[in-house]
Amino acid sequence: MDGLLKDDVSKDGLLMQIAAIVGGGNVLTGDDVSARSVDWLSAAGCRAGAIVRPASTDELAAVMRACHGAHQPVVTHGGLTGLVHGAEAEPSEVVISLERMTTIEDIDPIGNTLTVQAGAPLQKVQEAAEGAGRQFALDLGARGSCTIGGNIATNAGGIRVIRYGMMRQQVLGLEAVLADGTVVSSMNRMLKNNAGFDLKQLFIGSEGTLGIVTRAVLQLRPPTSDVQTALVACPSFEAVTGLLAHMGQALGGNLAAFEAMWQSHYRLLTEQSGRHTPPLATDAPFYVILESLGTDAESHAALFSKALEAALEQQLIEDAVVAHSASQRQGIWDIREDIEGLIQTLAPLFTFDVSLPIAEMERYVAKVEAAITHDWPDGRMVTFGHLGDGNLHLSVSVGSHADETRHAVEAHVYSPLAELGGSVSAEHGIGLEKRAYLSISRTPEEIALMHTLKQAMDPLGLLNRHKVLAPAAG
Repeated sequence: MDGLLKDDVSKDGLLMQIAAIVGGGNVLTGDDVSARSVDWLSAAGCRAGAIVRPASTDELAAVMRACHGAHQPVVTHGGLTGLVHGAEAEPSEVVISLERMTTIEDIDPIGNTLTVQAGAPLQKVQEAAEGAGRQFALDLGARGSCTIGGNIATNAGGIRVIRYGMMRQQVLGLEAVLADGTVVSSMNRMLKNNAGFDLKQLFIGSEGTLGIVTRAVLQLRPPTSDVQTALVACPSFEAVTGLLAHMGQALGGNLAAFEAMWQSHYRLLTEQSGRHTPPLATDAPFYVILESLGTDAESHAALFSKALEAALEQQLIEDAVVAHSASQRQGIWDIREDIEGLIQTLAPLFTFDVSLPIAEMERYVAKVEAAITHDWPDGRMVTFGHLGDGNLHLSVSVGSHADETRHAVEAHVYSPLAELGGSVSAEHGIGLEKRAYLSISRTPEEIALMHTLKQAMDPLGLLNRHKVLAPAAG
């Protein structure tokens, strides 16, 4: 389906109809569209025929009814922090931007819920929860720009998954608009609701292909006022995995983050680039950021210190530095989260987000790195990730960003995952970039069922078309 915006007469008629719904100032065309990017990494300009900015579920539903009647494909935009080309739009497509839907509608500190429109940035939700004496557990580096709707659509993970789970675990209820404008409102506020199908799960992680999320009920958690953070150096990967088991047991449910950096990442962003002062020497093969969340500062600090001392005695770590202030803590995290630094020092680069069994990580990384340097002797791979939940991020630089080069690099990164039972996407989604590799992580039967759901809920193929799933044969 090519869409109607390629036809000037049809385009003008549909956009006039939409403008009557959302207001003329909220239908952008021409330079107002091309001046916007479709993702933060490439900064590629938006090519959509128009950008529509509804302010409510009702407005979006009316817009989708108009688009459905005209067989007009749409692409949803949130914070545009994705890395898999999930927000790309063709000139024949309309972008639906949720940038005006940012209201936090309700906070219930007794029931521990927060109700919010999908366009609200994650950081805004975190701050609102904190203001109510609660916390919203999801956290990731793009917190200031990523949106709740985008977090839901991609089932975002972040740095606290080992304690709180993915975005899926933070959503109690949601509201979504289907391709034909039907509003499915399942704004459940209860922890337990076993009445029939849990329909919200259809939309979480489906990348806007089954419906556009407009509102959500999020689960809040009790505050953890004390944060203990340390950067440690480990002598081997065996020590890293031993440390994960040790800290998990020693800290109980307090362990919130276990972020690993291969030497390639740590040394590049400190000593080699000069972007950060290294808190520890750069000669260890592995580094780990440990973070524990507690309530009583004195007892929690003592517990954390005791766990680190035991790790030193067991030779799981060679050296450690503990943050004693918010600025020191941020300095440690800045090394891990300096994606801009990776881009500047490695460009042109390809980024990958994979998951696999923790026990296989060292062998997998070594295999991929060997394949990269075999084909590109001057190539470079930098590795870090949420090791505690089996998620690695690979940054590969081979001197070219050409499509054929990307495909060759992707083959090295993705192919080994099949035998390991790994996934080509741990938390960033599939979009267009990983669509051809979906079969590595999903069986033919699973993919067939995905197509069945897509056909049932969006038979005209209007929502984020061709993302995640390739067009059905015939």
